[in-house]
Amino acid sequence: MVVLVTGANGQLGQAIEFISGNYPEINFVFCDSSELDITNKENCRETFIKYKPNFCINTAAYTAVDKAESETQKAHLINVIGPTNLAETCKEHEVVLIHISTDFIFDGNQTKPYTETDNPNPTSVYGQTKLDGEKAIQKILKQHFIIRTSWVYSQFGNNFMKTMLRLSSERDSLSVVNDQIGTPTNAVDLAEALIKIVSSNFQFLTSNFGIYNFSNEGHCSWYDFAKKIFEINNIKIDITPIPTSSYPTPAKRPTQSVLDKTKIKLVFCVIIDCWDESLKKTK
Repeated sequence: MVVLVTGANGQLGQAIEFISGNYPEINFVFCDSSELDITNKENCRETFIKYKPNFCINTAAYTAVDKAESETQKAHLINVIGPTNLAETCKEHEVVLIHISTDFIFDGNQTKPYTETDNPNPTSVYGQTKLDGEKAIQKILKQHFIIRTSWVYSQFGNNFMKTMLRLSSERDSLSVVNDQIGTPTNAVDLAEALIKIVSSNFQFLTSNFGIYNFSNEGHCSWYDFAKKIFEINNIKIDITPIPTSSYPTPAKRPTQSVLDKTKIKLVFCVIIDCWDESLKKTK
């Protein structure tokens, strides 16, 4: 089995590569943007012809949430045109596409966890482009899995955990937002879930294509997340909770974006660790 992974230099791409040695039965092909530019349709075709994948895991994305408010064309190109090209290429070559999406497609006004059938209502350019990317895939390709996730972090790439660790070495105190609620997701746990899908019986997959939520279990605020990062790493720092209004950003964040994981747990028998337990694995 050949699994083509786009966005290989991103944190999820690196997380998949980190555990890929545990799955010798799968031939992983990792492509960064220099080898596979998903915004270039011909480049997509050439890469698929070269490697002949059975699955394509698309981890390539424009994820600079605040920059997207001013770089709308770039965000659209990577988050909408890119997935469109991949979906069309997957259709031509009979490849299953696994595409990563986000909790930012929701407005955060709902008090209970979001299921796969709740109505999206993005409040940012980033969220809108990710939703448009989802819709493009659904329109073009039946053989797809769209995995919505949230607050992804890892020992790889740029993320909240690494930012907190860096800032703690530069400052004596920090203020962190405490009125945005969600669930941190360890990229390695997400990678394991994706490979579990890939490893499933193909006939089983064909009757279960669609949208799935995946994050770690539980929920917290960014303040809680930061506190736990420092606690696990034995870092002493003065940390103050602040409201979102005290830390304005160009893009509006969902107030509450906890995802309901019932579907992926039932369909793929995925066992999911609580976010604070999983965080300990990155120490």
